[in-house]
Amino acid sequence: MTTRSPSLTLAEAPMRQARNSAALWIATGRSRGHEVVRRRGFVAVDGGARAGLRILVQEPDLDPGEVAELSELVRGAAGPVNAEDPFGSTDLSHLGMRNWQMPVMLRQPGPVDAPALEVIKVRKPEDLQAAERIVIEGFELNGFEPYRPGELFPPALIEQPGVDVFVALHEGVAAGAGVSVVDDGIGSHYWIGTATAFRSRGVGRAVMLGALAPLADLPVTLTASKLGRPLYESLGYTVAAPSTWWASTQ
Repeated sequence: MTTRSPSLTLAEAPMRQARNSAALWIATGRSRGHEVVRRRGFVAVDGGARAGLRILVQEPDLDPGEVAELSELVRGAAGPVNAEDPFGSTDLSHLGMRNWQMPVMLRQPGPVDAPALEVIKVRKPEDLQAAERIVIEGFELNGFEPYRPGELFPPALIEQPGVDVFVALHEGVAAGAGVSVVDDGIGSHYWIGTATAFRSRGVGRAVMLGALAPLADLPVTLTASKLGRPLYESLGYTVAAPSTWWASTQ
């Protein structure tokens, strides 16, 4: 008897992306010792002046009380604020934040090609720090400079259920990194980055393939940047819906 792999509709992808993002940031907040606020309509993780405040909208219909509480968290934030709304339905313009859209994408279960580079699942502190430096550089996370080892990716992060960090090696040197999260039968990818010295060498594709391999039997979502979308489409991802992102101007 053949067991059919689970699948996910495009309409379901924003909600599942919302839940998976919350799982990542709750795990991140716990591993960093940051305050985590959980409500029906949103999750917030307050990392202070350097890490900032991260908000993850969880429902398309926040009630006035939730919007008011969310707004107070933003106004009281000591550092930069980033909010992710996969439904594109919560207006935060009254907080003076800028916004843009990126697509939520979905890949159904299916075979995954072998990466052209060696990709390792991080277990050693030195590999976790290499991944951390790549992500800070690649995503221009200036709030984490000067660099403090373990601040972005604490050792406890890879001990959180469902969270894995991957590093792609180019001739033995850490060249790319990424994070994957499995939660409630759905996988997702975050922080897929390449060190500046190794760009345009297929490193990003290698990281994605290495991280996808353990998830081949699951539906997988992600939120794509403009530059990343062509890569993800080539790996079998399809656009499901636009996600609205908000950020403070500080």
